[in-house]
Amino acid sequence: MRRIGYPLLWWSWSFVASAVLAQGGADFEGHTALVYDLAFHPAGNMLASAGFDHTIRLWQFPSGKEVRVLKGHVGPVYSVAFSPDGSLLASSSHDKIIRIWNPGDGSLLRELKGHTSIVDDVAFSPDGKLLASASADKSVRLWNPADGSEIKTLGSHDKSAYAVAFSRDGKLLASAGDDALVRIWDVGARKQVRSLQGHGAAVTGVVFSADGKHIFSIGFDRYVRVWNSADGKPVKKMGPTPDDLYGIALSRDGKSLATSGYAGNIFLWDIAAGKPLKSWKLKFGAYCIAFSPDGKNLVTGHDDHHCYITPIP
Repeated sequence: MRRIGYPLLWWSWSFVASAVLAQGGADFEGHTALVYDLAFHPAGNMLASAGFDHTIRLWQFPSGKEVRVLKGHVGPVYSVAFSPDGSLLASSSHDKIIRIWNPGDGSLLRELKGHTSIVDDVAFSPDGKLLASASADKSVRLWNPADGSEIKTLGSHDKSAYAVAFSRDGKLLASAGDDALVRIWDVGARKQVRSLQGHGAAVTGVVFSADGKHIFSIGFDRYVRVWNSADGKPVKKMGPTPDDLYGIALSRDGKSLATSGYAGNIFLWDIAAGKPLKSWKLKFGAYCIAFSPDGKNLVTGHDDHHCYITPIP
């Protein structure tokens, strides 16, 4: 998903905070600024949210009860990611630092320093031995989450790097950037293997298909684009949507894709058909989106400080 500095609505939240989001979902209330990223614990019973109030909040799911608040960042938190075994939680921030937490007790385990600007996104490899990061300093980096050491700076985008995602087998890493490119990196060889061109504006999110054969990307050109991960060739594009895209999530069965936008438009896409299954509009900008573990709901984070559960129509 992600991450174009401070969204404009960050400055206008006080005008909408008292409004009611009429969507019939549960309310995860606690943040005091916009919610910019979401991540489910692998067990499915805990949700982490990243807030521009400098905190990470952990919630019981689906009750929405707040479990604990993780404090330590000194700037807006842009991303959160659980390790595959659920023993670690990584977060990244405007303060240029990646932090590794124990989600069980909320303790800060280590800080990963090296980026020279906002760290927009972090992602664990499928085996949990690597952590990838994307930053406004343009770089894409690999880290050892066990000791906090930087393994290698893989390379750079021409402008800010906004998002990273591993393939399911961990062999490839995709990154998205403000240079309107998706770059593909060979994780083992530690090098870029191809660059995907087609978006007409910043690419804000990227994810691999469940079988690893395709890559999905979203951007400010308002399209979802599908690529062949083996050769980087475009397969199809879906859209355009009514607003700039910030959030992207793949269902656990790999059959559908959800996107969220700056103006609150939510789309549920049929990947095989290449067209929307459903779409609806929420009252507030939706900067992040995730499927619930059972696939029956979507969870979104908003600039009214809340997270909401919306049943999939």
